[in-house]
Amino acid sequence: MASTTSLFTGLSGLVANSRRLDVIGNNISNVNTTAFKSTRMAFSPSFSRSFSLGSSPGATTGGSNPSQIGLGVTVASTQRNFNNGPIGGTGVATDVAIEGDGFFIVDSAGAQNYTRAGNFLRNPQNDLVTQTGARVLGYAVNEQFNIEDGNLAPISIPIGTLTVAEATRSVNFNGNLNAGGAIATTGTVLEGRAWFTDAALTIPVTAATDITTTDIYMSDGLGGSLLAFDSTANPKMITFNNFEKGGKSIEATTFAFNGTAVAGAQGFGNTLGDLADFMEDVLGLDNTNVGASSNLGGSVTINASGQLVITGNEGTAQALGPDSVSITVSGAGSGLSQPLQLNRTASADGESVRTSFIVYDSLGTAVTIDLTFVLQATTISGGTTWQLVAESDDTAAMNRIVGLAEVTFDNAGRFESASNQTLTLIRDNGAVSPMQLTLDLDSETYGVSSLADQGSSLAAVFQDGSPIGTLSNFSIGEDGRISGSFTNGLTRTIGQIAIAKFTNPEGLVDLGDNLFGSGPNSGTAFVTRPREFGTGRLVGSALEQSNVDLSQEFINMILASTGYSAASRVITTTDELITQLLALGR
Repeated sequence: MASTTSLFTGLSGLVANSRRLDVIGNNISNVNTTAFKSTRMAFSPSFSRSFSLGSSPGATTGGSNPSQIGLGVTVASTQRNFNNGPIGGTGVATDVAIEGDGFFIVDSAGAQNYTRAGNFLRNPQNDLVTQTGARVLGYAVNEQFNIEDGNLAPISIPIGTLTVAEATRSVNFNGNLNAGGAIATTGTVLEGRAWFTDAALTIPVTAATDITTTDIYMSDGLGGSLLAFDSTANPKMITFNNFEKGGKSIEATTFAFNGTAVAGAQGFGNTLGDLADFMEDVLGLDNTNVGASSNLGGSVTINASGQLVITGNEGTAQALGPDSVSITVSGAGSGLSQPLQLNRTASADGESVRTSFIVYDSLGTAVTIDLTFVLQATTISGGTTWQLVAESDDTAAMNRIVGLAEVTFDNAGRFESASNQTLTLIRDNGAVSPMQLTLDLDSETYGVSSLADQGSSLAAVFQDGSPIGTLSNFSIGEDGRISGSFTNGLTRTIGQIAIAKFTNPEGLVDLGDNLFGSGPNSGTAFVTRPREFGTGRLVGSALEQSNVDLSQEFINMILASTGYSAASRVITTTDELITQLLALGR
């Protein structure tokens, strides 16, 4: 006898297989969706009618099995396949793929969601966002470009606006100092006319003479005297205009005979000794014993005849010039326009070499440094001793010398030791001060030697530090670090993409737009960095493709279609039987 139950049994087959076709259709539709994860449907039988639960074996019977008839099929679950899809390169810097089990973390309208799709964009605020505008979360960097773990923050890539500069910390040198050159014995000597304290030319001026209270007279070369400095008009402003050192001009500087600082003057003081000290600083003259053999012998003095005597540092590369230097005095009643006119009486000698190089302070400002080596001694057992002197017009200190050292080489010309390899510059432009950098004279790649040659040569061949640069490009590494390239050649970490991992990713809830939300059965998101705790690595400039297997989906579609047709036949057959049953009653 036909049963209406079979109608509903067939109907359950129609419903179940039509739902399976929905799943298959969704998979096939998303075959080209970035990082799409396919879904499969699982069926289970519905309740069964039990005519008998069976019986257990007895002494005279072997027992019987349950007698049951099923009531059709139902959808047990849909299971998402989170296996990795193929990864293909795109060349787009904002694209990134996950090769592993992790998820990108995004902020979608204040809610924390997750995605595998890495086809990101940059919005007008320079944030990294998904195609639907959800902000990608990760770790920011501090002012030193170090990753700040802990709190998630939107990833920002400010191309064209982020700037950076780096202070120079080390400079490497290469070259050879001529060990066969002449040992330095003297520097340039410039002498001025005699100074006197009265018009009778009887009392020589000394360094201690207070020019702010005493009139200073000077010989006119004809047996008479001329007023050089008038104490009634203060302050006297003395400007040094045309000094050269090693053929390089020294910036014009002004000294004021006054007890306090004066606008427009770089130095001040009351006595000629103060003036002499100022000139030593301006000219970078030094006569300290830097080592056992090193003393450049530079100084500015007032001799017993009342003459101003400038003795330059030893070495031809430290020669002062020109032969006549312009030193002018301003101020009413100042007397002679050039009372300190100097003339050369000796020339600098000695093997020496000078080089200039540029370094950068913490603000990226260029700082020029002149480095000179002067031969000071040779030893019977071999080897040479040189004095190093570093100078800069860009130090805010009055003394232009920023470093001194005695450097020794062995009898094979190899670098042996340096009493000091650190230069110190004072900065007054808002940069870190003092600025310190190290001179590397004997690195693994480069170095300075001292062998006999036709002459000495020296050059700065490598240095760190950089002027200001603007972020121009970026790339994403396997560990999620975003490396920014700046126009000054620097590379800095500007952020790091974070990754989430779930104990049961199949328990995530599909929110659409390639987003997932945590579900009751997914577990809590474990947030970490790529390549840690099995999250997988990131592949920059690439995208994960859909993991839909079209061949399998076509097979599943055939099976679902066959199942649907078979279920419909059950309904048709049941209908025929019911029709025949009704015909019996006619």
